[in-house]
Amino acid sequence: MEYTVLIVQSATCYSSMIEYVHQVNMILHPVSVIIPTFNRKKFLRKTLNSVFRQSARCAEVIVVDDGSTDGTEHLLASLKAESPVPLHYLRQKNKGPAAARNVGISYSSQGYITFLDSDDHWGKRKIQYQLEAMEQQPEYLISHTREKWYRRGQHLNQKKKHIPRHGDIFSHCLELCAVGMSTVMVRRELFDHIGLFDESLRCCEDYDLWLRASCRYHFLLVDEPLTIKEGGREDQVSQQYRVGMDKLRISALEKLLDSKVLTTQQEEMTQKELVKKAGIYGNGCMRHGKEQEGRAYLALARAVQQRIQESETEV
Repeated sequence: MEYTVLIVQSATCYSSMIEYVHQVNMILHPVSVIIPTFNRKKFLRKTLNSVFRQSARCAEVIVVDDGSTDGTEHLLASLKAESPVPLHYLRQKNKGPAAARNVGISYSSQGYITFLDSDDHWGKRKIQYQLEAMEQQPEYLISHTREKWYRRGQHLNQKKKHIPRHGDIFSHCLELCAVGMSTVMVRRELFDHIGLFDESLRCCEDYDLWLRASCRYHFLLVDEPLTIKEGGREDQVSQQYRVGMDKLRISALEKLLDSKVLTTQQEEMTQKELVKKAGIYGNGCMRHGKEQEGRAYLALARAVQQRIQESETEV
């Protein structure tokens, strides 16, 4: 009987409900979505549509074109007319994803900032669930979600080490790039505390930023696979720099140690990871005939290991 009454009420108020839902869907939430892109015209429509279809609409989408030559500008001109939210298109000379994201951050106007790589896309409730979680837990400056991974259209199961974590994730961030760029939502004041992306890094700029964030702040995990990551293509930055990624991560660790922001325990953890990575990279160089570079990195590993031992002796 109660079920029947609800049906009748629903039918009676159908037009009012549709109008209400429409009004709710028109509300723009205080979120800026920043999408850096370089020659990704064939993926951008799908990426942007995943933003347009969000159950909670963002206040603005900022596409930063990092010098594309594939007609991206013309695509964005047509998509602008379709966009249910303000869509801004910025273009710069090719400087890399770090510089593109920094331009987007500087241009953005909202209290929350999200990033979406131009070949990834979101589940329909990504903004809604993540924004609700951050508003309910204002002590967190940064959050991330779980991901679904695809390679050339095939679903991939993540290894245990790649599963995102909640809270103090500094040790996880030392080991690898533990946070997916397209999963993140931050309060904009985070950048006042830790700085922007390092534009000198053409790759691993995310690894560097997560280190600077996680050594100071806990991460809120929204434990839902709300982000879909597409991989396995040669045009991706991670593929182009895969040989030198350890070298870039070593540089990020050295910079972090020089920043003098770490606790004693964090400094020790960072030094040990630096010894490990420098040793692996140095030995790899030696095996591939890069003896001068290999000796330099092995010497770095020995020097940092000696500092660790001296610190332990002092204690």
